[in-house]
Amino acid sequence: MRRAVRLAASTPPEDVPVGAVVYGPDGRELAAATNRREADGDPTAHAEVLALRAAARVVGDSWRLEDCALVVTLEPCAMCAGAAVGARVGSVVFGAWEPRTGACGSVMDVPGESVLHRPGVRGGVLRDECEALLARFFARVRGG
Repeated sequence: MRRAVRLAASTPPEDVPVGAVVYGPDGRELAAATNRREADGDPTAHAEVLALRAAARVVGDSWRLEDCALVVTLEPCAMCAGAAVGARVGSVVFGAWEPRTGACGSVMDVPGESVLHRPGVRGGVLRDECEALLARFFARVRGG
């Protein structure tokens, strides 16, 4: 998670600071990304989606990321949780809970309700650090 926090801090200034890392079954980092939705003008350019795409390219012979872990600073939304399920990741680990759009237990539970694949989910890892990044961003963009 510390790697994801460092990534989140490097998010383009106009984007919500979120960092995501995909680790292989051996613990090796396969891919990492930050949010780039505003920077790229792409509604799907969430850190999780970008990291999953890059990890699949590294694996090379399949889109399946079985036994891999997606580590992200903010609870994934429905799109990102669905992408993790679709990629067959073994686990999703996140820092800050997202009470408005969180889809790994807060508002809905996409992984837990999936009939295809159910990755393990663990939330609240380095929660304070992850929440602090978000608080600083929103204080800056909201002028307070």
